[in-house]
Amino acid sequence: MRRQGSETRRIAAFALMALIWGLTWLPMKIASEAVPPIFLAAMRFLLAGLCYLAFILARGLPLKVNQPGRVIVASLLITTGCYSLLFWGVARAPTGLSSIVNLALMPIFVILVAAFYRQERITLRRVGAIGLGVLGLVMLFSGRTGSGQEGALLGLAAVAGATLSYAWGAVVSRPLMQTMHPISLAFWETSIGALGLIPVSLLVEGYDPAYFAGLADPRAAFGLAILVLGGSLGGFSIYLWLVRDWGAFRAGLYSFVSPVVAVAVGVAFANEAFGWPEALGMTAMLSATALAMTEGRPLSRPREAG
Repeated sequence: MRRQGSETRRIAAFALMALIWGLTWLPMKIASEAVPPIFLAAMRFLLAGLCYLAFILARGLPLKVNQPGRVIVASLLITTGCYSLLFWGVARAPTGLSSIVNLALMPIFVILVAAFYRQERITLRRVGAIGLGVLGLVMLFSGRTGSGQEGALLGLAAVAGATLSYAWGAVVSRPLMQTMHPISLAFWETSIGALGLIPVSLLVEGYDPAYFAGLADPRAAFGLAILVLGGSLGGFSIYLWLVRDWGAFRAGLYSFVSPVVAVAVGVAFANEAFGWPEALGMTAMLSATALAMTEGRPLSRPREAG
């Protein structure tokens, strides 16, 4: 009974994480209208790191890093590499098509990287779940991309690279969670990754004092509040916990659920179209999630990454 109750809590946490990350797309877009996107990402993770630190000090959690090299690599992959490429790519490619590339490739990259590190098995059920989820994503975003985007291929390649970076970082992080508290690990990965985003922002977007003034814009302030409190402190903390207990593949199935939330928000607040393709796409993605989540647990003793 106790084990069943713990699994119920994990499923509830997974649903909350998927909801949170589905709700962050619109605030992110609104905030990016006030400040440059990579600068926004750097500020988001710097603020999140400070919030994590305050929570850790208040709770007396350990800050010791057992494997600093692995922590740095995971931080640069999950935060610096992912979000610099993602924001750069989305600025050059259609948002809907970028979402398809990002969310459809996430479980594929996770299972491939995790299988390489012997943390996950590639099974027929998982292949079926991936195929069903990708089909749902394509249906969900069909008709949502405009024409005249011939120059978007480079941007989409960057989005694909961002997805691989995040998936790789999630797999690298899993052994760390056997020896570090998830919140402490989130602090280090968020803070180190944010420091890495600063030179990227300077290189790509340059320096302008007006960027900092733009943070006082209500759009930026609202977006940062949602991204920091919800996306980072809430969603990312849950994600690390689930990666530790479920494995990177199963935890990463939010990529089939969050788009459902994103579409619902778009219909409710941005008057986006909703018809049979969207309804069938949502059904397919939720079915893919249920198919994969009913599978047995992954390997319990992952191999250390080299």
